[in-house]
Amino acid sequence: MMRFTKYLVAVAAVALLSAGTALAQSQPASAQPAAPATTATTQSKTAKTAKTATKTVHKTASKTAKAATAAVPKLDINSASKDELMTLPGIGDALATKIIASRPYKTKADLKTKNVIPSATYNKIATKIIAKQS
Repeated sequence: MMRFTKYLVAVAAVALLSAGTALAQSQPASAQPAAPATTATTQSKTAKTAKTATKTVHKTASKTAKAATAAVPKLDINSASKDELMTLPGIGDALATKIIASRPYKTKADLKTKNVIPSATYNKIATKIIAKQS
């Protein structure tokens, strides 16, 4: 998605530059006070427009990515099955069994503080889990 967005912005910038240059060249000679100044001004305005378009596209892409991340429900480590735990990155059969054996957890950070899983693995899954209290 991000590559497509960057590609789209690049295509838009090239199109704007081409249109600005074509517009400057299509005006009659009497309407152009100085060809280099008009071309430079047009290119400057086109570059500003392209930068604004790029910022808008990046903001929209960022909001879309945040919304997609927020839409994914978090996995409750106090009630998840072994198979559900194994869907998390870095959690295999042995770690899933260890997580289940060490239940209940007051917070998700208990996984790290009780030495149930390594810190590196915890960092991978911290945004994807929750520890609900029953």
